[in-house]
Amino acid sequence: MSSHGAPIPMTSTKSGPLHGVANVPGDKSISHRSLILGALSVGETRVSGLLEGQDVLDTGKAMRAFGADVINHGGGEWSVHGVGVGGFAEPAGVIDCGNSGTGVRLIMGAMATTPITTTFTGDASLNGRPMGRITDPLALFGTQAYGRSGGRLPMTLVGCEAPVPVRYTVPMPSAQVKSAVLLAGLNAPGQTVVIEAEATRDHTERMLTGFGAEVSVEHTGDGRVITLTGQPELVPQTIVVPRDPSSAAFPVCAALIVEGSDVLVPNIGLNPTRAGLFTTLREMGADLTYENEREEGGEPVADLRARFSPDMVGIDVPPERAASMIDEYPVLSVVAAFAKGKTYMAGVKELRVKESDRIDAMAVGLRANGVTVDETEDSWTVHGLEAGGVPGGGTCATHLDHRIAMSFLCLGLASQTPVKIDDGGAIATSFPIFETLMSDLGADLQRDPQ
Repeated sequence: MSSHGAPIPMTSTKSGPLHGVANVPGDKSISHRSLILGALSVGETRVSGLLEGQDVLDTGKAMRAFGADVINHGGGEWSVHGVGVGGFAEPAGVIDCGNSGTGVRLIMGAMATTPITTTFTGDASLNGRPMGRITDPLALFGTQAYGRSGGRLPMTLVGCEAPVPVRYTVPMPSAQVKSAVLLAGLNAPGQTVVIEAEATRDHTERMLTGFGAEVSVEHTGDGRVITLTGQPELVPQTIVVPRDPSSAAFPVCAALIVEGSDVLVPNIGLNPTRAGLFTTLREMGADLTYENEREEGGEPVADLRARFSPDMVGIDVPPERAASMIDEYPVLSVVAAFAKGKTYMAGVKELRVKESDRIDAMAVGLRANGVTVDETEDSWTVHGLEAGGVPGGGTCATHLDHRIAMSFLCLGLASQTPVKIDDGGAIATSFPIFETLMSDLGADLQRDPQ
């Protein structure tokens, strides 16, 4: 069943060339953080280009529940009248974060050092995901958490009245964990320090600095050391959200594998902690170019042009690159199926605890469509069949996971026979215009009769 209603089975069929401009939605990571940091500021933050997918809308509802005035002015224009650091009110009801692991984990961090009690829940997928990785470091501040077995939602957090600053080494590469600790540190006195052995997406550090917090980053033998001085008064901002590189991945990758395609994807954020997929594709021989490179709001931005690339080859993706493209491995494995030779992706065990077990979901679905896949706990290898070589014909389980759904729909656009997915409903959580955008480029996507 879809996360927000009855299942939406879909079929993707081999398409003619994809052509045109793909205006993908705003960046999801920056959209979440814009609403949360706006709510923690004093005054009005204006946001344009906000991603209006269900995940971000659920975060907006949560900020309203904590007392912020969040207004949708239409056309991606939003305003947030914040309540200040430590100013969250206790919600009257349960906070439902839907399908969003990013939303729930960041919100937990933002409220953890305020003396209020909040209960969090989500859809079936989110309620099965581990929250201990967040609640363990939040407990160091003095926050208490009461959830289901295995640290799962629904879960009640009791914020601490007298938080203490913490020094925490993140045990796995996770921007969500790092960000939750930094957001909790905002209302703790003194300095909160987060150490990460591998750099992860740094939107939280950049945006905290933009909102007026004192944040320093130092590279040491222990890794990347981020120090936040607590209890600032955050200053409201005007934010232009760049377009989401994780969403751009789908029209880009589809263009690379569909014969004759030439697609332009404008205004894509190319933060180096997010652009690993595009680097990898170019190493594989993809005809992918950056045009009109520039900087907007402290973030590097460019227009991406992707053309059909029949001569791509499999590579060993460096494991240290995983943090900069963790959400893009599913669609990368689709591209790998149309490359020559093997593509080996290691250091990706984090994918086992995303919206679904993404390694297993992609391996099973690719095999159902005639592609050989080897997997371990921390890696998988796709044996490429070269351009036009994927048989297709399979039906793929999406497990309420938007990225799995979109990846297999891209697969079907270049496979010899159609590819089906059991449920495309979850796509709305991150990319509500996916079907329309892809169809406008020439993709043959259909919703199946119920």
